[in-house]
Amino acid sequence: MDATQVQMQLQLLPAENLGTIPGIYSWGIDVIRAVQNIETPALTALMRFISELGTEKVYLPLILFIFWLIDEKKGLRLGILIIVSAWLNIFLKDLFRQPRPFFLEASLGLAHEPSYGIPSEQAQLALCFWIPVAAWLSQLVEKAGQRRFIWAGAILLVLIISFSYMYLGLHFPTDILAGWAVGGILLVIWFVLGPYLIKFFGAAGTRPQNICIAAIALTMNGLYPADRTLPALFLGFCIGYTMMKSRFPFSAKGEVNGKKPGLTALIVRCLTGFLGMAIIFIGSRFILPGEGSVFRDFYYWGIASPYYELGQFVRYGLIGLWVSAGAPKIFQQMGLAHNTSAEGSQ
Repeated sequence: MDATQVQMQLQLLPAENLGTIPGIYSWGIDVIRAVQNIETPALTALMRFISELGTEKVYLPLILFIFWLIDEKKGLRLGILIIVSAWLNIFLKDLFRQPRPFFLEASLGLAHEPSYGIPSEQAQLALCFWIPVAAWLSQLVEKAGQRRFIWAGAILLVLIISFSYMYLGLHFPTDILAGWAVGGILLVIWFVLGPYLIKFFGAAGTRPQNICIAAIALTMNGLYPADRTLPALFLGFCIGYTMMKSRFPFSAKGEVNGKKPGLTALIVRCLTGFLGMAIIFIGSRFILPGEGSVFRDFYYWGIASPYYELGQFVRYGLIGLWVSAGAPKIFQQMGLAHNTSAEGSQ
């Protein structure tokens, strides 16, 4: 989306119609102007690159690497945290409907985003991703100096990703602080209540787990019906995991034929997993309602189809199901992971 398209979309946002600029935004604009005094083409290019590190395009593949290659339990927990965090962020953005800096001062816009500002999604997601990863990695090393290095790296990533969005005029300082606040609350739940919730649901059995998962996805849809993708991804990912664990347990670090999977096997796992996702994403575009469907000329199946959102829910639900159940099953059938089904039939 180019700057002209962004501006056309932003004209529809009620936050842009502020009669006067509130003091908190005037202060934020002054801070961003001060930051942009160090602007150079090279620095702006670097900040645009860093800003991309704070998006789902980076976090989701990393979560899949963890789930498929390292530890499926940690991949599941981190995936749930990021999905819920992303959903809560877009819910709060539309709830508060606050402007971004370049809505009010166009000259500040070194990049553009067609959405509301507070809370900062990138600040929130960076905190929710890198802090748990740092906590996990620090448990794997013995030396205090290594643990300090891991924590320093995680905190630096959170700070520099957040700073890049302020430098680019995409977020006010208050947006960043709000993102950290929301992310911090989620992390408190993650670290304090998480172990108890895991123990409780782990002992509940598959059926109660699936009922609870469906209830959470339904609640997400009910509270924020404007987005179907994240509730569907949550539903498919979690239901697929309970299905996998009960029917064909997959262990990312489990041995295959008495040996740990080699690098080639791990690479093939990744390629297979991402290929399956691509097939589902692209294939569903041709089948489900929407402008790309081969059935778009049929009544109720084209670009204005009332079933478009339902189609999106199905698409992302299938992707979540593939990630946690479909791909692990294929890994086992290809001899890339320990196959408990084959073991039981011997």
